[in-house]
Amino acid sequence: MKNETLQSIIQFKAIHKRRYMITTVILIIITFALCWAMLMLGNTIYSVKEIVAVLFGKEVNGASFAVGTLRLPRMLAGLLAGFAFGIGGYVFQTTLRNPLANPNVIGITAGSSAAAVFCIVVLQASNTVISIAAVVGGLLTVAIIYGLSRGTSFSIGRLILIGIGIQAMLNSAISYLMLIAKTHDLPTALRWLSGSLNGVKLEMFMPLLILLIICIPILLYLANHLEMLELGDHAATSLGVSTNKVRILLIVIAVLVTAQATATTGPIAFISFLAGPIARRVIGTGYSALIPSGLIGAILVLAADLVGQFAFEVRYPVGVITGIIGAPYLIFLLIKMNRKGDI
Repeated sequence: MKNETLQSIIQFKAIHKRRYMITTVILIIITFALCWAMLMLGNTIYSVKEIVAVLFGKEVNGASFAVGTLRLPRMLAGLLAGFAFGIGGYVFQTTLRNPLANPNVIGITAGSSAAAVFCIVVLQASNTVISIAAVVGGLLTVAIIYGLSRGTSFSIGRLILIGIGIQAMLNSAISYLMLIAKTHDLPTALRWLSGSLNGVKLEMFMPLLILLIICIPILLYLANHLEMLELGDHAATSLGVSTNKVRILLIVIAVLVTAQATATTGPIAFISFLAGPIARRVIGTGYSALIPSGLIGAILVLAADLVGQFAFEVRYPVGVITGIIGAPYLIFLLIKMNRKGDI
């Protein structure tokens, strides 16, 4: 009997490992295909041979500028920002055990946005200052939300409610800044607020790339602790997890990557909200959905940008398309949670 049970467990793990590996490989292939589509498609469609030549530094008439200067930075920004939003949202949702607990809903991206708009409208600051301000704004916002939500004991529900309230306050501040903004500052601020890959240059996403290179290994190392936190504080503590320290470290890392992604492309709506649940659904249980969440975040951003560029007569920023996708899911989730009595 024991041998049969052990055999069943081994078989169960093997099936889920195979599903995880196959799904992850498929997500990588889709991401790779979308990256190539971003490089190939535009007013002029270039061949794979021409794009490869440009990527290897060769001069190709027309393609060198269109691909090397315009499309490549746009594609890399979408890839990195989408990945960052995906893993940031997954870490928040898993750590706090609630699908509503993500940077979009609880006000962290609003904090980054408010800081960036202040720098654009009031200070007329450079892109570097705007990026730094966006990261600092996100960190300050999460510190305020976390501090106010602690009370005598940490409460996830209290954190979400306080975060929603802080987000409303920050959105009001952003609206006021837009009202007092000078006419020539409005297009920059509006483009930044909508979440857009337009005008991204290679140097703009290098801080995000460096941050991801540092943070992803740390998150992979803490992946088991992250999954244990989802079981609840008592269960995680009994398994040897220092819940407060691990939770704070995970949240700080998630805020850093999310805020830096926001500083790079603006607050692309609902990516951090959608990526984690989709990843969990496609890979199943038994394995961390951290990397799949990042890949799905990248896929959503790249696909939405392609739709925004080519599916309509007018070109729309990527954040508009993701907002159209994400808003109905948020309503559906709220109705579902309300029926279950979770909210």
